[in-house]
Amino acid sequence: MAAGLVCTAPLFMYLSTIGYIDLSVGGAVPAAYAARVPALEDGLLPRIIASYKSPIVRTYCRIRFLIIRQRFLKEVGQYLPEKGNILDVGCGFGLFGLYFAGGSPERRLTGCDLNARRIAMARLAARNLGIRNVRFNCADAAALSPQEQFDAIYTLDLIHHLPRTAVPDFLRSIRGSLAPSGVLIIKDVDRRPAYKRWFTLLLDRLMVGLTEPIYYWPEEELRAVLREVGFQVVTHRMIDILPYPHILYVCRP
Repeated sequence: MAAGLVCTAPLFMYLSTIGYIDLSVGGAVPAAYAARVPALEDGLLPRIIASYKSPIVRTYCRIRFLIIRQRFLKEVGQYLPEKGNILDVGCGFGLFGLYFAGGSPERRLTGCDLNARRIAMARLAARNLGIRNVRFNCADAAALSPQEQFDAIYTLDLIHHLPRTAVPDFLRSIRGSLAPSGVLIIKDVDRRPAYKRWFTLLLDRLMVGLTEPIYYWPEEELRAVLREVGFQVVTHRMIDILPYPHILYVCRP
């Protein structure tokens, strides 16, 4: 992963310095949500980045927060309850979990990931930030116990990194851990338009290498799988100044 970060970091740092990327750039967040976004979220992103000791991880966090910047985090956050149990699936270093937990102290957020090293760094970052309403577990979300129910579950740019044949069972497991009135939020990458897909694929390959499976689901295909496992689905595009075909799936039982 380090090699990929070295390759992509200069591009994003340059775009940031010339103003092409800014944390505030994006489409419109509904005014009702924007009016009640906790003030704690302001200034949280640079604090999260600074909480990691490794310069490589800090670079990775900057890149992730440039791709999924605060404007997009607020777009996801409008669907998350301000209090209750929330699960971050594939949390990695924990940066998005720290953001959503740090912005709303009444949330009880759990992040899970298969990478023990990343989980250790996420726990350390939470301690450095003094964020106490978040926990990070090295665990497989597909093996979650249905006894623990969550009011919301979200996954950001994970689905297209899973083997295609594993996704239906993965979603069934997630469905079993979601409270009857809960919501599943999936932020992923659409296949259209093609030039955006190829741009995203190039950067994904720089980040993860050539051997990891990558499959960008067509919107209707993933919607069909979600309906098959028991969700009602609404989708919308997340408009970006960069050529990423972001798409948000809002799924309810």
